[in-house]
Amino acid sequence: MRLLFSIGAVLVAGMFAGGDVAGIAAPGPKFESPESRPRSQRLAADKDAQTVDVELILAVDVSYSMDMDELAIQREGYAQAIQSKEFLRALKLGPNGRIAVTYFEWAASSDQKIIIPWRLIDGPETADAVAAEIMKTPIRRASRTSISGAITFAMPLFDEDPYRGLRRVIDISGDGPNNNGGPVTVARDAALEKGIVINGLPIMVKEPSYSTMDIDNLDFYYEDCVIGGPGSFVITIKDRDKFKEAIRTKLLMEVAGRTPERPVMRVADKEPRVSCLIGEKIWSDRWGR
Repeated sequence: MRLLFSIGAVLVAGMFAGGDVAGIAAPGPKFESPESRPRSQRLAADKDAQTVDVELILAVDVSYSMDMDELAIQREGYAQAIQSKEFLRALKLGPNGRIAVTYFEWAASSDQKIIIPWRLIDGPETADAVAAEIMKTPIRRASRTSISGAITFAMPLFDEDPYRGLRRVIDISGDGPNNNGGPVTVARDAALEKGIVINGLPIMVKEPSYSTMDIDNLDFYYEDCVIGGPGSFVITIKDRDKFKEAIRTKLLMEVAGRTPERPVMRVADKEPRVSCLIGEKIWSDRWGR
């Protein structure tokens, strides 16, 4: 089931209230060293050390339709969310208490740049290190918007991750529809076949205009054409002042494996409310390509 979510629907404090931290193994004998254990036990321990609650790919739009202020707020939003006490608390409530994250920026179908290779986040120190790495990278902008290219680029990154997650999630943020590369639904469906969940953060803080190729119902487009998988959801940003709050809420839900309360009742074979080729059509009509 796909879900649509607005940031006002979750009370973060209540979402993670109560309960002990799960998944903490009982300590072994006081003087037992790892070398003294049987090889099978050591291998099992090594395997457990590589297990995380979620492998999370943050795929962030840097197309020219995003202004420099939006790009800066977006960067700060991710960095601050990862360092927030709410995020760290959600992290520790997971069965393993750790996640693996990679962060890349995308524009055209051939333009993706990894900013943060796979990193383990298991507490404040590793969270601070990832946040600092996000913030120190110079902000860039590039042409075109290829959500399909971002999804296609993201899928093999899971094979490169040294950690193995209970869930695999691609988190797509963007302020316009796919207008470059293959159809977005083809890329989405290929990811879903691999058991990957795709969540969305449509950015709708500006009025649609001819120059930016924005559309009126980007949230509907993301819900019907971009996201997918069990518990997938959309958090829409319509207010610039809510940008960072939305990013934090989205990450909290992804780390905790939570789903929004309000489902959108959609029939699987129903026509999407917004054409999944609307971005390609706008581009073709404008430039005749």
